[in-house]
This record gives sequence, C-alpha cells and structure tokens, in this order.
Amino acid sequence: MKKILITGSSGLVGSETVEFFYKKKFEIYAIDNDLRSLLFGKESSTLSLKKYQKEKYPDINFLNLDIVNYNKLESIFAENKFDIIIHTAGQPSHDWSAKDPILDFKVNALGTINLLELTRKYCSKAVFIYTSTNKVYGDSPNFIKGLKELQTRFEVYKNKKLFSINEKFSIDDSKHSPFGVSKTAGDLYVQEYGKYFGLKTISFRCGCITGPNHKGAELHGFLSYLVSCIIKNKHYKIFGYKGKQVRDNIHAKDLVEMFWCVYNKPGYGEIYNAGGGRSNSISVLEAISLTNHIANKKWKNFSIKKANRIGDHIWYVTDYSKFKRKYPNWKLNYSNEDIISQIISNYYKNKN
Repeated sequence: MKKILITGSSGLVGSETVEFFYKKKFEIYAIDNDLRSLLFGKESSTLSLKKYQKEKYPDINFLNLDIVNYNKLESIFAENKFDIIIHTAGQPSHDWSAKDPILDFKVNALGTINLLELTRKYCSKAVFIYTSTNKVYGDSPNFIKGLKELQTRFEVYKNKKLFSINEKFSIDDSKHSPFGVSKTAGDLYVQEYGKYFGLKTISFRCGCITGPNHKGAELHGFLSYLVSCIIKNKHYKIFGYKGKQVRDNIHAKDLVEMFWCVYNKPGYGEIYNAGGGRSNSISVLEAISLTNHIANKKWKNFSIKKANRIGDHIWYVTDYSKFKRKYPNWKLNYSNEDIISQIISNYYKNKN
C-alpha cells in the first residue's frame, strides 16, 4: 500500500485530498492542528470536519502536531517511507500576516523547509506537492497596461485580447504582504529542492481555492464568506475598487485532480499556476448577483469601503495553459455556478 502524508488535512484542500487518496487506497497520515481557529476564531475551526473525518475514515492516522516543530515531524518521517507528501497547511491570510509576521514566516516558510528537508533525508524518491499562492506575484498585476474599468468588473486586454497571468510573470519589485513573502520563500525552496537536490517537487501557485468545505472568514476565503453572508443576511464589507475587483475560483476537487496528475508524471522543481481561469473569473459585484440568482434572494446588505487592502489585487485571472500542455486530460469540472450552489447546499445541510 502506498503511503501519503497530508498537511492541513482538515482544511479545504487537505480534506478533499484525504477523501481522494483514501478512495485510491493509500495509507494516509494526516496532520492538522486547527490553526484556523487561532487565526480567524472558533467559527473557522476545522475540528468539526476533523471529527467527521475520524468517523468516516477510522483507519487513517490523524496527527495533531505543528509543522514548525522539526523534531516531532522527524519522528513521523523516521517511521514511515512516504511515496507522496502533499503540503496544504499554512497561514493563508494576506491581511492576518501583518499582525504577526514572525508566526506567518514560521508556518509558511520554516514549516515548508522542515518538510522538504525531512523528505530529502527519509524519502528522497517521494513526490512533494506544495500549495503556493498567486500572491508570489505581489501587486504587479495592478500595474499591467491594458487594465480597464467596465460596468461590473475590471478587465485586462493585451492587443485587444483578454489577458491572463502565466508563470513567466515577475515575482520581483512589487508589494507582496508578509504572507506573500513567506509563501514565496516556501515556493522558492520547493523549486530549489527539486533543481538543486533532485527531488520530485511541484509548486502550485493557486488563485482562489474554494468549495463547500471552505470555512471562509472576512480576512480569508472571499467567495465562501460572501455566500455565507448572503445566506445569513449578514453585512459584508467590500474593501475598495468599487467591488469590481476580479478573482478566478477553482474548486478544491479540481485542484486535487491536478495533484494526481503530477503524482503520476512528476517533475523536478516545477511551478504551475492553478486556478479557475477565464471561465471562472468573477468580480465581487458579479458574485453577489450570481449568488442572489442561485439562492433566489435580493440581498444588498453590503458596503463598499474606499480604501482597498494593502497590496490587494484589482484583477487576477490565472493562465493554467502550461499545466494543460503537460497534462492535457485534466479539465475544470466545476463552474462558479456549481461552486456557489454547493456552498449553499452544504450550509442548509449542516443547519438541519
């Protein structure tokens, strides 16, 4: 039986990874210490999902430990030869990182290099997958020539064609936030352990990952939190850009399918942009309109602040064509409509 180590196993991406590889009959070691409750409060805790996982998957090895603690991590690696490590744990908030840059660095950068070094020491033939972020590009997308304000969104045109961002976009000379910097450090270490040490490492620079398991909060998880506010008739604050800022969304299940592709055909220090692309791009105003339509509501309980978040993207749309060229059988299975519908259904299911 193949062995997999999954960090952040009760989070959005981690939980979908657990379910996917359980069905593939892997022996699973799952690490999660419910960091989200510390970062965003009890409402964002992953403990209820972890309880559900333990009931559904009683033969999984659930481990409550901190990836910053090298010695405790080493005890797991010393006893197991993993075939694949999928590292989804992290401090995920652009805004929260400014409150405690040291903790942010420890979790995102030090935790990542701990896992990489232990992989090199104990299972150097394993595939190592890292969930990075589009924040490695900083706020450079805000200064692309061709950015235009339309009625419900900002959009970027190059040579009169719609534009999206690929892996050649610069990560230098821009404002990242401490989160963006710590994730970039992890991203570069993942690349270096592949190119310098010869490990099978892959870094996915993700846009907005979402899905029904997402515990969205004001500081993280835009679509999940917005849909939640609409369903509960809670007030929602839009920070700047007239609500026309654009993101592209990818369902966590579609991202995990990408993991499976690279596990079966890995590279060495590879980077891929991962997101919903042009078809799943949406502004905040458009997301409100679409959610109201799907939920049959007329919710307008939001305000638009003049000030935007520091370094926040006005517009970001993922170009994932590099991944598609290498893995042509992969495709997006979930649209924005599908994702919002699932979030709504999951809310009422859990409420009942």
